[in-house]
Amino acid sequence: MKYEPAVDMNNPQSMMTYDVVVIGGGPSGATAAHQLAGLGCSVLLLDRRGRIKPCGGAIPPRLIRDFQIPDELLVSRIYSARMVAPSNRKVDIPIENGYVGMVDRAAFDEWLRQRAAAAGAEYRIGTFERITRDTDGVAVIHFRSAESLDQAQRDVHENGAENSASIRVRARSVIGADGAKSLLARQTVKGAERMKFVFAYHEIVRSPVVDQADFVATRCDVIYRGALSPDFYSWIFPHGATTSVGTGSARKGFSMRASVTALRAASGLGEVETLRREGAPIPLKPLGRWDNGRDVVLAGDAAGVVAPASGEGIYYAMLGGQLAAEAVHAFLQSGNPAALKLARKRFMREHGTVFWVLGIMQRFWYTSEGRRERFVSICRDPDVQKLTFDSYMNKKLERKKPMAHVRIFFKDLAHLFGVVRA
Repeated sequence: MKYEPAVDMNNPQSMMTYDVVVIGGGPSGATAAHQLAGLGCSVLLLDRRGRIKPCGGAIPPRLIRDFQIPDELLVSRIYSARMVAPSNRKVDIPIENGYVGMVDRAAFDEWLRQRAAAAGAEYRIGTFERITRDTDGVAVIHFRSAESLDQAQRDVHENGAENSASIRVRARSVIGADGAKSLLARQTVKGAERMKFVFAYHEIVRSPVVDQADFVATRCDVIYRGALSPDFYSWIFPHGATTSVGTGSARKGFSMRASVTALRAASGLGEVETLRREGAPIPLKPLGRWDNGRDVVLAGDAAGVVAPASGEGIYYAMLGGQLAAEAVHAFLQSGNPAALKLARKRFMREHGTVFWVLGIMQRFWYTSEGRRERFVSICRDPDVQKLTFDSYMNKKLERKKPMAHVRIFFKDLAHLFGVVRA
C-alpha cells in the first residue's frame, strides 16, 4: 500500500501531512523510519544536530544479522571480556566461536539515518518543540529546523531579538524515539514523567598504539568497584583507534568525571589524548505504557528499553524501532489505535523475562563491595560464562542445557548466602 503526503492544493500555505513523523534519529528512530519508508509510507525523520549518546558501542552478532549491518561499520572486534572485582581480582571470559562488534556511534547512527533516507524517508535536522492538534484532530508537530535555528542565533546576535518561528507538519502517526527524557513522551504518554534513570558519562580517548598491561584492544573491561560507581559499573571499551572510558550511577552528587579520571589513571590511559566528553541519562526499566491510545508510540530509550545491569541498548533500541514501525503500519492500515500496543506487547513477550532477571541482579549484586566481589567470583564459572554469552550473542535465554541452569541456580544461592568463598 502506497501512502502519499496530503496537501490542500487550494491553500498553498497548508501544512504537509505525513503518514509518520519519527522524532529522533538514533538507532531506534532511524530503524523505524527505514522500515516504514520501505513499506511505502510517507515518513519524516527528524533528528537533533550534534547529538551523540555516550555508549560503549557494542553490537552482538544477532543485531548484525537481523539489521544487515555491513562489516565496514565495525571499527573493531572484541574477543574477550574482563570482569574486575573491588579487590582488583580479574576474571577473563573468552567469547567462544564469535566476537562482539564495536561501532562508533557518530558514524553508525548517521549511516542508519542515511539508509532510511535512501529508502524514501525525508531526513531533516531539527529540534522537536511540541505536539498539538489540527481542527480535524490530526497531530501537528512543531519543530525548529537547523536553518531556522541558525537564523534565530543570527537574529539574537544582530538584533537582540530571537526569531520564534517554527515549522509545523501534520502526522497521521508519530513515533517518539527522542531519548530517555523524551519531550514527546512527557507530552503524550501517561507515566512517562516517572521514568527512573542511571546517568552515564564517558570520555572518548585516543587508543594506545600498543597494548598495555591493563589495556587490550580486543578486550572489554567491566569494573565493579564502589569508588568508581557506587551502584552500577565502570568500563573500558576499545573502538579501534579510539576507546570509551566511562561510568554510570544514579546517585546524586557522585562525581562521574572524577571517577573516569581515576579509572584512566589506574589503567594507564591518563595521558592519552581526550577527543570528546559525553553524558546522558539511561533508563532503568521499560515504561508500563508506550502509546497514547491515539496515534503516538514510543521506541528506544524513550520507551525505556535499555537492559538493566548491563546498560546495553543498541540492539533493543533497533528492535523497538522495528516493532514500533510494525505497530504503526498496522494502525495506518486498520485505523485502530489498539494496534499501537503491539510494540510493547511483542517486545515484552520476547525480552521481558531477561529484563526482569537483569533488574533483580542489578538491585542485589551492585549494592555493596562484598556482593560485587561475589558477583565477579560467579563469573569464573564456565557454565555461567557460556550461558551468559550464548544469551547475549543470540538475544534469548539459552535453554538447550537445562542442567546447566540448575547448577547455576544452586551456585548463585551458595554465593548469595556465603556458603562459598568469593
